[in-house]
Parts: sequence; structure tokens; C-alpha cells
Amino acid sequence: MTDKFISIEGIAKRYPGAAGGATAVFENLWLSMERGEFGCVIGHSGCGKTTVLNILAGLDTPSEGTVIVDGQAIEGTSLDRAVIFQSHALLPWLTVLGNVIYAVKSKWRGWDRAKVRAHAQTFIDLVGLTGSEHKRPSELSGGMKQRVGIARALSITPKIMLMDEPFSALDALTRGTLQDEVRRICLETGQTAFMITHDVDEAIYLADKIFLMTNGPGAVLAEIVENPLPRDRGRIDLHRHPYYYALRNHIVDFLVSRSKSFATDTPGHDPRNVPVVRIGKPELSIASVSDVTHDELKQASWQGLSRP
Repeated sequence: MTDKFISIEGIAKRYPGAAGGATAVFENLWLSMERGEFGCVIGHSGCGKTTVLNILAGLDTPSEGTVIVDGQAIEGTSLDRAVIFQSHALLPWLTVLGNVIYAVKSKWRGWDRAKVRAHAQTFIDLVGLTGSEHKRPSELSGGMKQRVGIARALSITPKIMLMDEPFSALDALTRGTLQDEVRRICLETGQTAFMITHDVDEAIYLADKIFLMTNGPGAVLAEIVENPLPRDRGRIDLHRHPYYYALRNHIVDFLVSRSKSFATDTPGHDPRNVPVVRIGKPELSIASVSDVTHDELKQASWQGLSRP
């Protein structure tokens, strides 16, 4: 894993138990991501998803193991890693521009006022908040507040953008719009992103890799699912791709039927060699769906899984 941009190597998180022992939230977790990839972790509450993200952010420390980002082991927080939480976490006394400027100045203390302002404005424009620079959080909708959070995170040009269910509290239309914005920005900038979500469709739309966690306590990484949909996918076209339903059904089946029993059903599971699930033909793009026959579509919906 030394050639990976993000390398989580054998981490565990344990808390003291009532009888003097320890309760493990998760054990011996190994996963990696390439630069520019978008990864999503899915699992039931209590499996340690947010704890993994906090360890990546440097807000928490593992009980054992290490996390390496761009060749450096994580030791505490860093402006190389930006976090977008479920709550927008804006400073209420500052304007939209002021909140973003605060982040920019924290990283580039030697910049003059004009350069800081221009840099902040670039990211306000990027998230579609041009014209709202002088509004305070109390004057913004929930979706606009999250846009400010995204602009603030991106403004420090982080190596990794970490997101802990940032759209979960929003209505469906606003959530979809912000998912579109995040996807567009990540594709345009090559941003590496690591996201926690409970939303299967959100993971399918945004992620290049989907990490499936078993139930906690004692959770493990069960599978890494590679997204077979093309990178230039659009929301309106997702369900038309011949492997969309096979991908979605596999993830839902895991969450409903296999996440509880996975550890006992697979005693030979190797945490350092987690199976990578590839569904369908990754080279098939949405543009070619019209050329796929009815039999191929039917087969795609129910086909088995291929493992390397």
C-alpha cells in the first residue's frame, strides 16, 4: 500500500469496557485510495464510519495501526485535510465572505488583504454563491450554508476533502443539487474525497469506490465495490445504465442481509486482502446503452459478481 495516496494500515479503535476489558468499534482495518478518487464508506450506525473519518482528519487517534496520506503518517490535524460536517459549523457573526476568508488566512498568513479576498471569492463563485458574499448564516438557507462549508473547505486547497454525511439534513431537492455541485467540483479539480453516507444512491452517484462495513462492535471492512458506471455519469442517466440495478441491489443486499452475519460466515476473511467486487462491464458507457440488447440488459440486472 506504500504507493497509495491514502493508506489506512491495520487501524483499530477500542474503548474501555465496564468489566475492565475493551470494546472494539472496529478491528484491523485496511483500505487505500488513489489520488483524485472519491471513496464512500457505507455501514450501519455503530460500525465506526465517523471514527475512521475523524482519524483521517487527525481529530482522533487509533488504538493501533497508522494512517498515511501522501507518504506522511497522520499526527494531529492539518490544513491539508478539510472536513465538512453534518452541521455547517459556520461562524455566525461572519458573512459568507468572512467565513471563507477566515479559512484562507489560517493557511496563508503572509498574503495581503486583496489576494486573500480574491482567493476566497473564487471558491464562493465555484459553489454558486456569487451575490451572497455579504449575507450572514442566519440569512441563508440550509443548502446555502452547506455551500459555504464546501467553499471554505476547498479554499484551503486540501489534499483530502473529508465529508461526514454533509447533506443528510437537507431536503431531497437541495441534497441532489449539492451532490451535483460536489461531483462537478471534484471532477474539475481532481480533488480526492472521502465521504461517510447512509444513502446508497448517493454513494453510487458520487463514489469511485464504495467501502462496505459490517456491523459493530468489532466491525470489519467486508468488501470494496468498484463503481462500474462511467465517470461522466449524470444523475438523470444513472438508472439507464445496464449495471446500475445490479450495483444497487448488491449494496442493499449487503446492508440488509449480510452485514450482520459477514464475520461468522467468512472465517477466512483476510483484512489485508479485502475482496474487490466488480459488477458488469466497466468499459460500457451510458452512451452505448441504446446498443445493448434486451437479453444483455436482463442478464446485467441479475448477473453474478466477478472478483479478481
